[in-house]
Amino acid sequence: MSTLPRYLQRHIEEDLKDKMVFLGGPRQVGKTTFSQSLLHDFNGNVRGYLNWDFIEDRKKIQQGDWPKSEKLIVFDEIHKFVRWRGLIKGYYDKLKNTHHFLVTGSARLDYYRKGGDSLVGRYHYYRMHPLTLPEVSTEFRFQELIRLFQFGGFPESYLKKNLKTLKRWHRSRRERIVYSDIRDLENVKELSNIELLVDALPDRVGSPLSRKNLAQDLQVDFKTVENWLTILENVYYCYRIAPYGAPKIKAVKKEQKIFLWDWSELDNDGAKWENLVASHLLKYCHFLADTLGEKMELRFLRDSEGREVDFVVLKNKKPLFAVECKTGEKQLSPNIKYFAERTPIPKFYQVHRGEKSYAHSDRIHVIPFAEFCKLEKMV
Repeated sequence: MSTLPRYLQRHIEEDLKDKMVFLGGPRQVGKTTFSQSLLHDFNGNVRGYLNWDFIEDRKKIQQGDWPKSEKLIVFDEIHKFVRWRGLIKGYYDKLKNTHHFLVTGSARLDYYRKGGDSLVGRYHYYRMHPLTLPEVSTEFRFQELIRLFQFGGFPESYLKKNLKTLKRWHRSRRERIVYSDIRDLENVKELSNIELLVDALPDRVGSPLSRKNLAQDLQVDFKTVENWLTILENVYYCYRIAPYGAPKIKAVKKEQKIFLWDWSELDNDGAKWENLVASHLLKYCHFLADTLGEKMELRFLRDSEGREVDFVVLKNKKPLFAVECKTGEKQLSPNIKYFAERTPIPKFYQVHRGEKSYAHSDRIHVIPFAEFCKLEKMV
């Protein structure tokens, strides 16, 4: 098994020949190690790696002082420089015929590029995700799924598989997100309040997200909570999904569900299992969007009576399949049959942590999650 997320390598190497590549993703997901491995492939060394968080590298970045013999240059965390867009635009326009540029960061680079000099048409954007089952086990082994479930998909915590290390890693990662990443990128005076929001989110994973209740708990207004949630999304701490409004049902329209990029933070087994499945599906959607340009969406299905199926994957606004998460194996959720009769969703999967499949119909499948990953070619 590779110890790093390598599923994007071939696509990024190909795109670097044509344009810059921006690589975003959560802190500690493996972007730096991945980019340095690319430097070895292109340059034979890592001298082309420059990190804005290091003072010596900051001067080199601003002055263009790097070995000009290197074909690939990596700018890491450069989005923390307020004028980074104009700087790399100038480097690219001048050196694009002789150099390749990879820009990485622990924030949504497509968001932090807005304003100032336009970079449109000069880059391809990729989002790196934590490790998922197809990456860690080519044979989709059950024990690897349990290990992912317990320790998460971030390489450091997954590989060490130690609960004490995992808890300390959670605390350190949270502190760096709030007091380093957000502090450097956003004008937020009360960072301690965002930390309180971070503490409150794990208990809300998988359930309808009430921003009004969050605002009351944190004693701030609704708009402030919405702004803080957006900030946490932009630094890849959490993500929200919207409902799928099938035309023949009374679907909810304004509700949202929230999930974490690191499902190992969760204590509740049911919520953790749903979050793990959500992360695999979001990675699948982002992969098809980033490599093929497809319009992909991850949504959930719920009607006004409270009937729900956990996820629906859309491609170009058309449903591909729906997924319901269960920890048990046999009993089919009645909601699947209900929505199968009333929506145009072509396939329904009920996925579980077990190892046996149970046939129901050509359209409805009750199968192990590992089998689902094979059928739908998860990444």
